[in-house]
This record gives sequence, structure tokens and C-alpha cells, in this order.
Amino acid sequence: MADVVTDDRPLTFEDILAWFDAGAKPADQWRVGAEHEKFVFRLGSHEAVPYDGEAGIRALLTGLQRFGWQGVYEGENVIALERGGASVSLEPGGQFELSGAPLETMHDICEETGTHLQEVKVVADELGLGFLGLGFTPTWRREDVPVMPKGRYKIMRAYMPKVGGQGLDMMFRTCTVQANLDFASEADMVAKFRASLALQPIATALFANSPFKEGKPTGLLSTRANVWTDTDPDRTGMLDFVFADGFGYEAYANYILDVPMYFAKRGGQYVDLAGKSFRRFMAGDLAELPGEKPSLKDFADHTTTAFPEVRLKQYLEMRGADSGPWSRLCALPALWTGILYDAPSLAAAWDLAKDWQVEDHERLRADVARLGLKAQVGGRSVQDVAQDMVAIAKSGLKNRNRLSGGMVDETGYLAELEEIAASGVTPAERLLELYRGPWAGDAGKVFEAFAY
Repeated sequence: MADVVTDDRPLTFEDILAWFDAGAKPADQWRVGAEHEKFVFRLGSHEAVPYDGEAGIRALLTGLQRFGWQGVYEGENVIALERGGASVSLEPGGQFELSGAPLETMHDICEETGTHLQEVKVVADELGLGFLGLGFTPTWRREDVPVMPKGRYKIMRAYMPKVGGQGLDMMFRTCTVQANLDFASEADMVAKFRASLALQPIATALFANSPFKEGKPTGLLSTRANVWTDTDPDRTGMLDFVFADGFGYEAYANYILDVPMYFAKRGGQYVDLAGKSFRRFMAGDLAELPGEKPSLKDFADHTTTAFPEVRLKQYLEMRGADSGPWSRLCALPALWTGILYDAPSLAAAWDLAKDWQVEDHERLRADVARLGLKAQVGGRSVQDVAQDMVAIAKSGLKNRNRLSGGMVDETGYLAELEEIAASGVTPAERLLELYRGPWAGDAGKVFEAFAY
């Protein structure tokens, strides 16, 4: 779901509030955007894949253009592809991301995802490459991962070690699946933000799928989620202020303005502004851009450099889940659509979490990375909450009654989550069972067993 930004004049705080509000849409125009990332590896050796070379990431992007994708370039390098409202882009270590078009139903999303995976497999097979959906790379060391030629990533790579211990791991060794959803008004945004933020750790537990690091168990079920607890405290976390009285566009805008900058884009080049104040930028007081003030486009770019568990742009982004197999890529948008796009389900979801204390949110975020569905919150097990959450989502999808051509509703996309919640066993724990059993302690087997 792309942000539409057309105003290049210097902006005011009122412009920022209006930009958020411009995202509001009536319910009949609500859409869902699904995103997922996956690791690209060499078949046989399981090595990470560099950008250049006959069978590199550039060759993969170039090969996909036979399917009607148009290249997006930074200098001479193709760094992304666009087609019909969707895009394919690169994360810092070459993780391959599909950012889907805003679509109406889960059937549409799963068809889009399947088409993408089929297309990339055609090209990858020619190049001797495979794809793996996991939250954290199971075997690669940080130095094994190549760096993609994108200007913003060079700036981030230099800045990350200054503010956290695992920021480079976040950039180079993690993959996620996300869903982007609309809101009708500021009040609707607030209700959806609060419910989804509170329940984001429950989704983290359901999707926990990254128990390995450099070939060994980490003692965590979502190594990816744990990475985010030590990336950059200025731009991550559970945003306590979202649960405070009076929360709205203004409070979130002030939060974003206090997130240190990474860059501004000028003449197609990234200007390194890492750690600088966006407020000072608005005052024309940055030595790197003397006298210049930001445009609305600069602000929109800046919103993409905050990484809370739920992120507000002109829609809400659900950011709490590990990447996984094809079936769970469709389950994540189904889960949040069922909860957020049906009023009774949204109210029921908030009832699950409304009595949790502020300190519960951050503790739960940390606990689910270790314990998954065995964590506790508000006197209940996360498994119990997850079962309720999935049931609420199922009710919401049933109420939506969006039918496929075969007259099937969207509830089937939750089947795998229902099984996980009922069993209390996360995908990560299934991987650990394989590691300790038939894989005989070889985490690299995951490349063969779970490749797309």
C-alpha cells in the first residue's frame, strides 16, 4: 500500500496532521496490503547470495521483468520492481520482499502471493537459487551476508551500532510478514492502533519461527522478535503513549518528529542525517542542508524509519510476525483483517487486552520471544489469549462474508493458526523437534525441508 505524497513545499505541523488524516477512508474502500520477506540462498551450499554475478540478486530482479515487472533504479543498479500497485524490493542483506497491492479479499491476497512465489521460483530455478521463509537466518554469520547497493542502507549500517547491539542483525539476518490496514477516522485509527498494538505480541507467539542462530538453538522461539528489543530504543517498541488518554494523530506526529533521522533524499542521492532532529530540519537548522526545510515527501520518508510493533502512516502496519511458509503468509493478513475490519470483533479483541497494564505490554513483548504461547499476561496464558484472538478473527471474517469464486469465505486462511493456538506448540518448537530428532543437530536441514 503505497503512500501518495505530492506536496513538495515546506511543511507545517498542521500539514503532518492533515497527511495522516488523508489516509482515512470509508469502510467500503478499505483494502489490505500484505508484505512478506524471504531469504535467498544458493541451492546445495545454502550460502547467501550477493547482488552481482551471473546468479546474483541483480540477475533475479532482471529475470523477473519477463513477467511484466518494471525496474526501479538507484544509479545503474536495479533495486526494486513495480507492477500494478505491487512492488518487489530488497532488504539490506538481499532479503526478497513482496509488498502487495491494496486488495479487497484474502482470496485476492493469497492469489497474489502465490503468483509471486511461482514467478520467483521460475527465475530462481534457472539461477540455482532457493527461498526460505524464517524469522532469522538459521546458519549465516553476519559477515556471511552481502550488502545490497542502496543508499539508505549504507547510512543505517553506519548508524545502527551506535544505538543498539542487534541493529545490524535486524538489517541483515531477519525476515518478517506484515499486513497493512485502513481506518475510517482518527477515532477508528485509535481503536485499531490500541487493539492491534496490545495484541501484537500474541501474533508474535503464533508466528514464532526463528529458533536458530549460526546453526544452534538460541533459547528463543522468535530470535527475530528478540533482535528488535536491542535495535534502537528511539524508534522501536510498544509505544506506551498509544494507550494514554487523548492519543491521536497529534501524539503520533510528535513521536515521529522525535525519532532521530537517517537521511533526506536530494537529487536522487541520500544525504546522511543520521541522528539529526527532524524538528530542527523543519526550522531550517541542519548544517548538512543549510536553510532547507523538509517537504511532506521528506516527512513521509521519515515515517518509514520508525520501527514500532505497529506503525502508522496513512494506514496501520502490523509488524510483529516472523516470516514463514506460504500458508502462514496468507494467515497473517487474515488474522488482522478479521479483527480490525469487523466492529464487533474489534471490540472483542480490545476486551482481551484492555485491562493489561502499561508494564505488561513491554514484558509480554520480551516474554513471547522466549516462551511463545507459554508466556503469561493478565493472569492468563498466551495460548488462551491466542485461541480467543483467532476465534475473534474467524468471527470477523465470517461476518465480512467475502466469498471466493467457489463460494468459500475467508475463514479457511486461519486454519493453521487455529491448529497452532489449540496445540500450544509454535512453529519454532516444531523446528526444534526436527533439529533434535531427524535432523540430528543440523540446522541447515531447514533449507531443504522448508524452502519455497
